[in-house]
Amino acid sequence: MRLPRRVPWASIGELDQVCSWIFSDELGTQGKVLAVNRLSAWKAITGLPHALESTLALLTAILQDDLNQSSPIMSVRQGYATAIIRMVNGLVDPLQIGAYARSIASIAIQLGLPLWLVELRHAATHEDLPSLELLRDAARDSLSWLLHNYFLPTLNPSTASQAQATQLRPLAPILKQYKSLLKITTRDASVVGQYKAAISSVQKDIERWISEVKVAANVAVGELEWEVNDIMGRLDEDPKERWALERLCDGLLEKGALVPLSKKKRLFSLDSFSPPNSSVALWAPLLGHIRSNHPTFPFALVQRIIAFLLSDSPDPETLPDELGRPDALFDMCLARWAFWIIDSWNFDEEFEVDFKRDVTVTLVNFLGPGYTDTALNKKAVTALLQAVCAGNQELEEATKTLLSSGSKQLSRNWDENDLAEMDKRLNVLLSFKPRESGSSVEVPKSPPQQPQTLEPTGLVRGWRLLDESTGWKPSPIGVYVGGS
Repeated sequence: MRLPRRVPWASIGELDQVCSWIFSDELGTQGKVLAVNRLSAWKAITGLPHALESTLALLTAILQDDLNQSSPIMSVRQGYATAIIRMVNGLVDPLQIGAYARSIASIAIQLGLPLWLVELRHAATHEDLPSLELLRDAARDSLSWLLHNYFLPTLNPSTASQAQATQLRPLAPILKQYKSLLKITTRDASVVGQYKAAISSVQKDIERWISEVKVAANVAVGELEWEVNDIMGRLDEDPKERWALERLCDGLLEKGALVPLSKKKRLFSLDSFSPPNSSVALWAPLLGHIRSNHPTFPFALVQRIIAFLLSDSPDPETLPDELGRPDALFDMCLARWAFWIIDSWNFDEEFEVDFKRDVTVTLVNFLGPGYTDTALNKKAVTALLQAVCAGNQELEEATKTLLSSGSKQLSRNWDENDLAEMDKRLNVLLSFKPRESGSSVEVPKSPPQQPQTLEPTGLVRGWRLLDESTGWKPSPIGVYVGGS
């Protein structure tokens, strides 16, 4: 669960008041002084989010420029430059995640930060200090960016949720490039060294893509990591990491990735429940590389495969192949990939979880009473369940019982004959006219006869007339009369 986030304001109204002081044209310099005083008071009692830290630094530099006319120009320029450098670094550094570093410009583009501020930050750090006029413009643009990306989304969360989702860089071309390289090396082992650098470059590009998606996850949920950077407050499982891995898994599940496009290449081994050998040779190196940098990747991939297999599938006869589920062979190949991941990689010791048990429970819940027999993927789900339970006698017997009972139809559709039978039984019930004797209602006794089976074979369930011959005795409602 996500831990509560500590904020310096007692109510959101205080932050709204600070925002009005800063950006109100009527108050001018006086409003900025009030905002600096309030932010300084907050900072004295608790840590400020990076956005407010940057706001305080920028306002201090602006007030030094406006109020202290006797201040040396170099001091004012250094104040502006320091505030801008700290703001850009504080935004970009927390998003330098992943195995490989990314350029500050690429992260700034995803955050919507003006690139000229990044260039100014680089010049102020490594080159000559920018001019005072340029620094003043940068401070105004920085405050404007903070207004639209921190103050307004914080004060009105609904506006942040309505923001358009960040466009992700397509993953398919990267996977296609990797697949082409691996096909060359698997067909001719003598060129492995020649293409090693190219394959490594593609793997690095995939890691950069994952890092970009993490930043997009920040923007998608309206959070730009404004929280105080407290190591003790970090969660063990990063939701942005999980979101990025799920997007990667979705790309791997598309046609032409883990499952070949050609049905002729989906040749399964009869000895084991594994994907085609050619597919394993292509994708196993990449999957292993991703797992080495993201240990939870196998969990995400198996869960996405199972979610795909358990999703509702349209009727393949009414929808073309492109609109519906590809085909049953596609599902079977994905099921084999899920088992290959579970069987090839050991999760129990690393994460102290019984992953096979979790997968079994999920599949059993799907194949239990009430499953739809029209699902195109039922065969693949059943095969995956049997493969996961193989080797465990207790689970094998339970699975066999489940599948045998699940194959029986629990109920059938009504037809005209069933309705006629129900009408016939209703007429029989209505033909008996009870006679009153005093205050009690007596049902005429029928001659003793052999007890009849209440559920005759071939008849649908319905009303039956019970009498003493069946062991039934009349009694007031709510009173049970036992005994002979």
